[in-house]
Amino acid sequence: MPRNSFIQMTKLHNVRGRIYYISSPKKQENLYAVYETTDRIFWTDLAKYSQAEFNKSGTEGKCIEARELIIALPESFTEYPPDRLLQIFTDHFRQTYGTDCIAALHHNKRKTNYHIYLIFSERTLLEQPIEKIATRNMFYDEKGNHVRTKKEILDEDGNIRKRCKVIKKGDVYERQMFSIKDKRFKAENFLDTIKQDYTNLINQYVQDEKQRLQVFERGGMYLATKKIGKNNPKAAEMEADNAKRTLWNQTVDRAIVTGVAKSEIMQIKKERITDRIAESVWIYGNRPNLLSSIIGTAIAVLELLISKVLLKTLELADKVISKELEAKPENTDFKEQKAVPEESRKQADTPKSAIPPRPQPSPEAVSYKHLCEIYQKLQEQNKAIFALEKQRSDLEIELSDSKGIFLSLIHI
Repeated sequence: MPRNSFIQMTKLHNVRGRIYYISSPKKQENLYAVYETTDRIFWTDLAKYSQAEFNKSGTEGKCIEARELIIALPESFTEYPPDRLLQIFTDHFRQTYGTDCIAALHHNKRKTNYHIYLIFSERTLLEQPIEKIATRNMFYDEKGNHVRTKKEILDEDGNIRKRCKVIKKGDVYERQMFSIKDKRFKAENFLDTIKQDYTNLINQYVQDEKQRLQVFERGGMYLATKKIGKNNPKAAEMEADNAKRTLWNQTVDRAIVTGVAKSEIMQIKKERITDRIAESVWIYGNRPNLLSSIIGTAIAVLELLISKVLLKTLELADKVISKELEAKPENTDFKEQKAVPEESRKQADTPKSAIPPRPQPSPEAVSYKHLCEIYQKLQEQNKAIFALEKQRSDLEIELSDSKGIFLSLIHI
């Protein structure tokens, strides 16, 4: 099974702090390259402008100043020059979406995860800022809200309260430096598009065909594993969960190689995983610890299906070998030999050349060798059938011991 690509997107509420974190050698132990498409002042202005627009909108929650992509790379990419590699991946985004970026190329501490952090702006810098001029005096309270009269920003003594301000007639009261946010980055299919786009880009530079990546198919036969962040209190639980998901994916691979139909695998996944998770939540509430048991039961059911397909394959092989045996019976009939005259026999006994003719094996010897080969194949198949039957019995016992929502009546 080809490996799935890993590309994740996050919202940034403090873009300047994040830029410092990914680009500083003090924060990153294995920092190989940093590439920027604009000056750092751009991100400072963007953060201020985004916060001002967010406050003016009155929207609840946190302001999204920018967004970030995390792109995992094959380990073989360490052979490429880091600066050039990072520039190719960053310029690809810049040229595709026309927005400024800053990116950094990293390894984790154990040097097992080669990846890119790519921060991009949802806004573009205008060539000429749009300025709005006050046609009369304008008053703003402590929260930056525009109020109608000066009295609304005065204290009991008639003085302007702290953090309130007055913009005089003729002054600039608003300067628009950036465009509105590009709606493409908020679309539901944006991340899927990015995953496919960057997976294709990665595969262009993969030298070994075995390292080519594919985009994980949502709703497909496989189960996605979860990324475990640093200092995650549930790291042990997530690792166990990922191990079970990986075991299911490996079992699916074996099922495909064995010849199990995709529709049958999808049916088991739906009935034994998707539906059982919904049933578990309905009965017990949100209890992630039950997921391992649900997946384990599904794996057992799929294993039984694999054993059934293998047994059918072996039965078919037995029939083919049996037909081959019937088509080539042992040659035990002795043909009547004609009497040879004595003179001809003497001539035949007289050597005609120094090199005697090469001896040919008898039909009985040829048949014996062929039967030995067939016998060996049958012995190997009998061993395989015995192992599968034992595995099938063990799985059926395991399933019969399941309780509650995991009780499975398997008729395969």
